[in-house]
Parts: sequence; C-alpha cells; structure tokens
Amino acid sequence: MKEGNSLETEIKLVVQKFLEKAKDKEIQIISHFDTDGITSATIMLQTLKKLDKKFSVKIVKSLEEKFIYNLPKNKITIFLDLASGSLNHIEKSGLKDVFIIDHHEINQEVPKDINIINPELNGKQKISGSCLTYLFCKQINPENKEFAKLAILGMIGDMLEKDIDKLNNGILEDGEIKRKRGLLIYPSTRPLNRTLEFCSNPFIPEVTGNIKGVLELLREVGLNSTNGKYKSLLELNKEEMAKLVTAIILRNPKSKNKEIIGDIFLIKLFNKLEDARELSAMINACSRFGEPGIAIQLCMEIPKAKKRAESIHVKHKQFIISGLKFVSETEKIKGNGFVIINAKDKIKDTITGTIASILSNSSLYEEGTIITTMAYYEDKIKVSARSVGRNGRNVREVLSRVINIIGGEVGGHQCAAGCMITREKEQEFINCLKKNLEIEVIKVSN
Repeated sequence: MKEGNSLETEIKLVVQKFLEKAKDKEIQIISHFDTDGITSATIMLQTLKKLDKKFSVKIVKSLEEKFIYNLPKNKITIFLDLASGSLNHIEKSGLKDVFIIDHHEINQEVPKDINIINPELNGKQKISGSCLTYLFCKQINPENKEFAKLAILGMIGDMLEKDIDKLNNGILEDGEIKRKRGLLIYPSTRPLNRTLEFCSNPFIPEVTGNIKGVLELLREVGLNSTNGKYKSLLELNKEEMAKLVTAIILRNPKSKNKEIIGDIFLIKLFNKLEDARELSAMINACSRFGEPGIAIQLCMEIPKAKKRAESIHVKHKQFIISGLKFVSETEKIKGNGFVIINAKDKIKDTITGTIASILSNSSLYEEGTIITTMAYYEDKIKVSARSVGRNGRNVREVLSRVINIIGGEVGGHQCAAGCMITREKEQEFINCLKKNLEIEVIKVSN
C-alpha cells in the first residue's frame, strides 16, 4: 500500500478523472447509513443535480460481497464513507469505473483501476467521509461551498471534532459555523430538563433516563423553572454553568472537566441555529429506523422531513435509554480488559454501536477496555466494538483476526469497529473473540 500525493492534490486528480468519465454515463452512489454517510450522499447528489447528471442513490448498512457483485456494471460507481475494506471484492466484481471517497483503514493493496481518495494513503489526516466528499465536490464547483455545513454534521457524527486541523478548519469557515465553549451535553438549544433526561454522551448515572434524578440535580444547582420552563444550556450564565459542571462531575467522578467542556457547534438549518450534535443524532436516528430517505431530505432542508425526523429521533432516544437500562441489568461476559454484551433480540441491531460508544465514553470502565456489543439482525448478528480512551488496542485488528477465522464482514477504525456474522456462529465468535482479547492482553502487558 503506497503513500501518494498530498490529499488536496489527489482530490484534484481524481476529480479530473471523474469529470472525464461522467460525460455520458449514469452514476450510482453507494453510501453508508450513518450521519457521515448520509451527509456525504446528500453533498454528492446535490452536486450531481447541479451538473444535470443522471444518478441513483443507495444507502447501505454494510458493504456485503453479494451486494457488490450484483451492482450494474455499465455505470460509474461512487462509494462514499465505505469500501476501503472491500477492494478485493470490487476488483473481482467486474465493476469498471469505480471511485471511492472514504476515511476507513485500508488493509489491502489498492487495485490500479480503482480511483480512491483516502487520507490513509495521503498524509493520514483525521477527516470524515463527508468532509472528503465536500472537498471533492467543491473542487468540481467552488459554489458547492453551500454544502460545507453538511460536511461538518458528518464530522461531528463521526466524533472527529476534537481533531480539527487546517483542512477541517477551512470547511468550518466555509460553512459559517458558530462555535461556543460550553458543556458538551446536547441539544444546547433546548430546555435543560429534557436535555439532561436524554443525555447519553456523557452518560450521567442516576440522571440519564431518570426525570426524578434530573429535577434533583437542577434543584441542587439552583436552576429552577420559570413558568414551568427551564433555561437551555446556551442561556446559562458563567456561574450557573460552573455549578452544573460540578454537579455532573460529582455524579460521574471519572469524567474529567476537559472531557465534558468543549466546543458547541451551531449550524443554520431551516433558517434556525441548531446544535450540530443534535442534528447529527437526528440524521443517524432516521437511518437506524430504516428511513435514510427522510435523513437525506432533512439534510436538503425539505420542510415536511423535519417533523418526521423529530418524531423518529424521540423514539430513537427512548430505545437508547431502554437499551442502557437493559445493559446495566444484564449479565456480561467479562475478562481482563474486555466486556462482551450479547443482547440477542433485546436491543435493536441498529443501536449496538451507539450503546457501545456511550459505554466507552462513560466512567464505568477503565481506559483501554474493549467493549463489544452484539444484537440479532434477521439471520445475522451485528457486532460493534469500542475502545475506552484513545490509547487502547486496535479493535479493528482484533475483530479482523476473529473474522478471518469464522467468516463475515468487518470495517471501521482503530478505536471503533464493527462486523456482521451469521447467527449459527454466535458461540464460536464469542469464544474466538475472548481468546484473541486474552492473548492481546498478555502481549500488551509483557
């Protein structure tokens, strides 16, 4: 796998090739179903609309081998926010004009006929799929600057806002994003009682999902309602904010001040300033409820999609709270430096990753612990793994080793990865994962 040009140079070269190929051919966009993938697809489809190109869009949960082989061969194929782990399948599938815009790890040689934009090959910057898609589309036409705010939504969806470098900063400026320092609980624009009740990142023991605990906390810090309405985070003065931060840290002693205070990004959507993390969570919720079309319409600011997206999001938050309740009460498979939670059919497969992420950001587990959640999906099992903190083992590598033995699809990053296995491999997967995690601990501790 060879390192190439700078990322910006590579984008220019790939855009030239794409525009040449796209003169008289239909385009099929295949994008991932999370916020990063949805915002990437929306940026791309609006760019192609402006070019008056004929195109189709498919949003997928994962890129399975069979799906790749069944794609029409006579179209240009653009993969967004996925496909870096499926290069061999793409090469064998007979697809001709393939373009990949992705930021996931590459662990195989890039075939010469595949055009790929991936920071793994060009400088290893921390950048989301949506930001890469935005830079690609802005290269096609500088007027596509209007889609910068969508790129930022995708970046926040992939929790990359802590890694803002020069490139990402330029996108923030293009999107006219407002930044404020504050408590990283969202939405910062809604009344505090509702915000705290559904707050899952950070997870606040005895407050998240517990309205009685919420009201106790607010009383304790002297934040009372006026005419039955509580202030929003953005309306708090410095003293109120400091008291609230202290009360949350006392309930969550492992969370350090710097981890729960940070930049709040405010984005203008439907002519109103909204908390980007809330919008990002809403897009994600729509996809995970099988409504990626609503998520795309929300990104395109189509009014009727807003109400539908809001009601899906409320349901999604309720699923997460009940999922966290199930996790707190269920028996877990534990070992040195790892926890496996096999939810079977008790948690929706679409929120396993969300639950794993919340647990990895909570104060419940030591740094370096690998948290793996499993849930049934039709005749398969969806597996999500997260590392607590940023200095742990490479979870994608751990899952890859297991999948190489038992079969399945794997993808993701060093700290967050997932795979799909068949249901009959359930016990074999757990045994093999435990074995690998135990070997890994021995290796690390030696």
